[in-house]
Amino acid sequence: MRRSQGPLALALLLPAILVVFGIIVYPMVQTLIYSVTDVTSAMQTTAPFVGLGNFGKAISNPNFWASMGRTLYFTVVSTTIELVLGLAIAALLNARIHGRWLLRTIVVIPWAVPTIVSGALWKGIFNSQFGAFNAVLQHLGIISQYSDAPIWLGTPWLALNMVIVADVWKTVPVVAFMLLAGLTSIPGEVYEAAKIDRAGPFRTLWSITLPMLLPSISIVLVLRIIEAFKVFDVIYAMTRGGPANGTMTIAYYAYNIAFSNQSFGIGSALAYLIVFAIAILSAIYLRALRRSEMSLL
Repeated sequence: MRRSQGPLALALLLPAILVVFGIIVYPMVQTLIYSVTDVTSAMQTTAPFVGLGNFGKAISNPNFWASMGRTLYFTVVSTTIELVLGLAIAALLNARIHGRWLLRTIVVIPWAVPTIVSGALWKGIFNSQFGAFNAVLQHLGIISQYSDAPIWLGTPWLALNMVIVADVWKTVPVVAFMLLAGLTSIPGEVYEAAKIDRAGPFRTLWSITLPMLLPSISIVLVLRIIEAFKVFDVIYAMTRGGPANGTMTIAYYAYNIAFSNQSFGIGSALAYLIVFAIAILSAIYLRALRRSEMSLL
C-alpha cells in the first residue's frame, strides 16, 4: 500500500517542490555561482572564476563597513522601540475594555499597508515644504513656520532616524499581535495569586509577565532582527540610500553594487555576507536566550 501511495504523494508534493526550487533554491544556487565569478551583467552566460576574490573586494571596501554600521544601528534601535511599543500595545489590547475588537482592527491597519506605499507616505509626511509633520509642529507652536524646522530627510543622521520612525510605524502592529498571543496564553490565576501576595504592577511585569512571555519575545526578536538587518523597500521609497549615503544599509548597498555598478559578482558576495551576518546574530541571540532560560529553571 505504501508503494502504491508513493507516486500519489509525489504528485501532490510536486507543485510545492517546484515552487520552493524556483523561488528559493535556484536563486540561492545562482547567487552562489555569481559570488565566485566575475559577472558584470545578468545576461552574461560565462564568466571567469575568481573564488573568494569578490568577498575580499567587498570586505576591503570602506563603504561596506559604513553600511554595516548603519545597518546595525537601524536593527538595534528599530527592534528595541518595536519591542517596547509592541508590548505596551499588546497589554492594552489584552485589557478588558469596551471596543477592544475595534482597537485591534485599527492597530493592524499600518501593517496591512504595503511597505513601499508606507515609505512613500512617510516621505510626504516628512517633506520640509508641505509635509504634515511640520504642519503639526506649527500648530503645536513648536515652530513658527516651515523654514524653522530641520530638513528631516536632508541630513544623513536625521534621515536614518526618520526611516526608523517609518519602519516602527509599519512593524509595531505585527509585534504587538505576536506578543498578544503570548499574553492571552498566561493563566489568569497567576495574576490573581500575585494580587493576593500584594505584588505591584512593576513587580508583576518583571516576575510574571516577562518570564512567561520569553518564548514569544524570542520569536519576535529573531524575526525582527532578520527583517531589520535586510531592510530595503522602505529605504528605496523614502531616501534611495541618501543623503550622502546616510541611509545606505547593507542590503541597499548590495543592490547598488549589483544593479547600479553592474558588479553582480560582488553584489552576490554581499548578499551571502548578509546571510552569514544574520546567521551569526541569530545564533548569538539564541545561545544567550538558552542560557537565560536555563537560569530561570
